[in-house]
Amino acid sequence: MSNLINTRADGKRFARLDPRKRVLFLTEDLEMIRRQLRGEIDLKMPDVDPDDLLDDINTDMMTPAWVCFRHRPEDLALDAYAGLFDDRGERVFETRALMDGNFQVIVSGHRKGTGSSRETAPQAEKWSGIELAVAASFAPIHERNNINLGQILGDYAQLGRLQAGEEIPLEEFTERFDPVTQAILEAGGLSPFSAKVRSGEVTIPLPGTGERPMTLAEKVVVAHLVGADDARAKSAFVQPGDSCLVQVDGGYSHEFTTAQVHYFLAKEFGANYQVQNPAKFAVFEDHLLYADGVEKMAPFSDQIQTLRDLQQEFQHHTGVRDYSARNGVSPGICHQVAREQFIDPGDFIQATDSHTCMGGGSNALAWGVGSTEYAGLIHSGFTLVQVPESIRFELTGELREGVTAKDLILNILKTYAVREETLDRVMEFGGPGLATLDMDERATLTNMATECSAKTGICEGDDHTAEWLAARREGGDAKAIADRFVTADPGAQYHGGVHGIDLSTIEPMVARPGDPTYGETIEALGEVAIDIAYAGSCTAGKERDLDFYALVIREALGGNRKVADGVRMVLQFGSESVREYARRQGYFELFQQAGVEVINPGCGACIGCGPGVSSHAEEVTVSAINRNYQGRSGPGKLYLASPLTVAASAVVGRIVAYRPGMFSFPTANEIVATQGGSPTT
Repeated sequence: MSNLINTRADGKRFARLDPRKRVLFLTEDLEMIRRQLRGEIDLKMPDVDPDDLLDDINTDMMTPAWVCFRHRPEDLALDAYAGLFDDRGERVFETRALMDGNFQVIVSGHRKGTGSSRETAPQAEKWSGIELAVAASFAPIHERNNINLGQILGDYAQLGRLQAGEEIPLEEFTERFDPVTQAILEAGGLSPFSAKVRSGEVTIPLPGTGERPMTLAEKVVVAHLVGADDARAKSAFVQPGDSCLVQVDGGYSHEFTTAQVHYFLAKEFGANYQVQNPAKFAVFEDHLLYADGVEKMAPFSDQIQTLRDLQQEFQHHTGVRDYSARNGVSPGICHQVAREQFIDPGDFIQATDSHTCMGGGSNALAWGVGSTEYAGLIHSGFTLVQVPESIRFELTGELREGVTAKDLILNILKTYAVREETLDRVMEFGGPGLATLDMDERATLTNMATECSAKTGICEGDDHTAEWLAARREGGDAKAIADRFVTADPGAQYHGGVHGIDLSTIEPMVARPGDPTYGETIEALGEVAIDIAYAGSCTAGKERDLDFYALVIREALGGNRKVADGVRMVLQFGSESVREYARRQGYFELFQQAGVEVINPGCGACIGCGPGVSSHAEEVTVSAINRNYQGRSGPGKLYLASPLTVAASAVVGRIVAYRPGMFSFPTANEIVATQGGSPTT
């Protein structure tokens, strides 16, 4: 029962703060947060400078991996914000701190909820008593998860009025949303709203948008409208902001999320619930495969096993595709396996992970959702979509030798995402430069659209797309696959603009520790010695990535070099098929000779649950993964970089850009060192 939303005698609903409750401001001054948690001070919005509020609060910070081992919301709320640490590495929020603080409102800065799509983050707030989240802006999946839970979202001006004792009509909080989202919030969340749809109390009409040129994303949505027969679909049009019921072609969950999906479905529809189209939905055992071997995860072994058991129960109950580990070996990371085996051009895919957008490299529309939304769509076969805006990147030229798609997306993060130009928009990639990137490199671009706080990423289809997919489909027919391609219309409107990028101008990049948007060129970085080089993850464990690692290692061995003393290089495959590709190419022997530690497919260090995590705060990692939030991959400092940079840095012992032939002759530093001097940058 909400204490925030009240109803007048005339039926009008309004928000009013409970005078017995408090407001928590998440400030950059972490000691100020502690004082609020201890009840020593209470702040008012007029006295707080919004620039002093924490930006980029990510979902790993709100509910780190070990908290997500609890599938019941009331249990995970006990350790809300357990991932926020001070400079000494000490937790700011102790167990029950948010829950026992008697808070009704929580306030932060820009882009709240970046990172993982985990719905556990807003759940932790809701089940701690939070009813209103206030921020300058919200990451799109996090915003949708709040809405699905019935959480009200507001701005600083509204909070100031509430703290002054004003009553604000509910519609002031919901009017910025489309009518269906308004109805979800007014119903108290997605589940009660869906019940109204099933009963016929609420109907969702087809959009009435007139004829207009459409983007890639808009074209996919039109092709999946519920209630539109073939003839109507061909003449239908949508525009950003339209609310549509859309058929879902397929999707997946993994052991971090499936337990909640199973729990919510049984609670909503009873023990005998069913799902639609199980042949194109799947479960994966990939995220926690190596967690038992990580020392800090040992106390959670029983909880992790419970998640595995509940996923198996769900799979047996529903008959969805089963990608469980066999003899301790996973078929691979869900995003990589899905693009290899069942995501096709023109598909609309939903899954319980923010990197679902990786499927967009295959000309599909795919993005991550929370457990509540996924439970609803896998049960019904359709979901509610508010048509998103798009931003287009028109690629020209060709990447220079030594530069990869990872450098390109880090450049886009630094240039566009930090200015919120990609926020909640579909990142559409096209142009003649796209044809110079192979399918694995395109998948890198769309995979990291979520780091841009975008809705998703999607690439145009071409001969490379058709041939790559045909080679991975039984009886694959490249022409039939090409017939499924979705193309944007000439004159389509891009609310984020059309941005030309000459690939030949991209330099080798890194992102400094803390956030993927903290990018700069390696040339400007200065000298950074490393302890760990991690090569893998969904972003960088593909066939092309293995080619990059092997290229550098082969050159290093040819120059009588190996992984540098004192550096640990860990390489992890994205899938079984990638591992077999590496075996056929002779990469295993190559990596073994160089002292690279090779491990089986799956997630791992990327989420702090496998070999390659740092062990203390001073340890430095250069990694090819997609996120470098504090504590994401251990307590150390983590730099993001390309596969070429990771491998070259492992050999040199510090972060360096790969240059062809760089190991064929001694470096200036090595010459100085052999003469008794000190190496310089």
